[in-house]
Amino acid sequence: MITCFSGGNIASIKHVCLAFFIPAFLFFVTFLSQPVLAADTTVKSVRVGLTPDYTRITLESNRPLQYELSMLNDPHRVVIDLSNTQISPALATLPQKVDAIDPFVQKVRIGQFKPHVIRLVFDLKTNVVPRAFVIEPKDNFEHRLVLDIYHPDKAARMDLNANTNVDIAADLETDILDELIATLVLDHNRQETNHAQHHHKHQPKQPIHQSKQPNSFQAAQNRKPKPMIPRIITIAIDPGHGGKDPGAVGYKGTYEKDVTLAIARKLKARIDKEPDMRAILTREGDYYISLPQRRINARRANADLFVSIHADANPRSHAHGSSVFTLSEHGATSTTASWLANKENSVDNDLMGGIDITSKSKDIKELLLDLSLNATINDSVKLAEHVLKQLGSINHLHKRNVEQAGFAVLKSPDIPSILVETAFLSNPKEEEKLRSKDYQNKMADAVFLGIKNYFADSPALARAEMAQAK
Repeated sequence: MITCFSGGNIASIKHVCLAFFIPAFLFFVTFLSQPVLAADTTVKSVRVGLTPDYTRITLESNRPLQYELSMLNDPHRVVIDLSNTQISPALATLPQKVDAIDPFVQKVRIGQFKPHVIRLVFDLKTNVVPRAFVIEPKDNFEHRLVLDIYHPDKAARMDLNANTNVDIAADLETDILDELIATLVLDHNRQETNHAQHHHKHQPKQPIHQSKQPNSFQAAQNRKPKPMIPRIITIAIDPGHGGKDPGAVGYKGTYEKDVTLAIARKLKARIDKEPDMRAILTREGDYYISLPQRRINARRANADLFVSIHADANPRSHAHGSSVFTLSEHGATSTTASWLANKENSVDNDLMGGIDITSKSKDIKELLLDLSLNATINDSVKLAEHVLKQLGSINHLHKRNVEQAGFAVLKSPDIPSILVETAFLSNPKEEEKLRSKDYQNKMADAVFLGIKNYFADSPALARAEMAQAK
């Protein structure tokens, strides 16, 4: 115990006591109270999504996050300092959510920068322009801090077209969701209209007498459509199996995982030579990757198509030929049901054109999934027919029509997906073909031409239109 009174000079003793207790009081207030403040704000969930123009990182918290955004060079880095918070279990998962195919972010590091400041460092692959904003609690979301990392050219175009109304930024996700619904409905109605026109194309056209329309509506009708900005089409190529999962094994010890990777690489090389197309591989080497992760990788790359490459096996060694599969009706039904029931699908926030629909009502979710699946399966069948036709020119067809099954890799509600069975490894003659680089090249050429013909026949994709809308 410290005694401040001992019979000496009272004023002098008071001065000494004040000199001791004031710094002590400030120490307790400053340093012992801050952990309580730091615990007040907790990051409860983290989401990372890819679009054609930017990478979006969303931090959701129970209270508004106090942040400071900055850039560092040599090398390029984006830095966000979060005050009065801690590294929560959710925030600690952020580095794992950055995918290797991200065009901007190399990796993320999280650390204690100051006693009560958490620093997030985004190591970059190129020079970027970051944009950060906050969204107030809405629907089932809490406070959100959103970081968008743009390529400089994309950011300049975004700034040129930006509306300064803060409310629009706050409602960004809702606006894009509404636009997505409108696009899917329009695409569905357009398909029905085209179908009806196909049946009545030989009927003579009747003259239509239109009443005069209001000037504003007439002007809208006469307005020329805005030219679409050319966009790179992305094809996700999925080499079947890999790593601990060899797939089928031929009589000469040929592994399906090796054949599929070889053909996938050749197909990627052909696609990458096209000026308006690019390809990504769901796996780039001999390693295991789960079936759901293959779909996730495709969606994170904002893929327009998903093509899974396989080499079949059959107990009957005489079975031979190539096949192409799409998702079956039963598979589609189970896909809708699982997405509606499984809360864990929130990790796949790129579902439905990059929009998180986990907070939407069941009716809205079901509408979106049904519309999207309907359009996706229709496009998948069209793609499969084009690829199957090309395969028939280089190999016998095991089935002359497109087949349907509930393969897990085909269950992306928003990406047209096909599975190509190149040949039967269980057939000795076809195993020899699959081991041949010449046949691998022919197979890659056939799939590539099928993809090219599909886009020539169906140039307007709902997903492509949504990318332009963004």
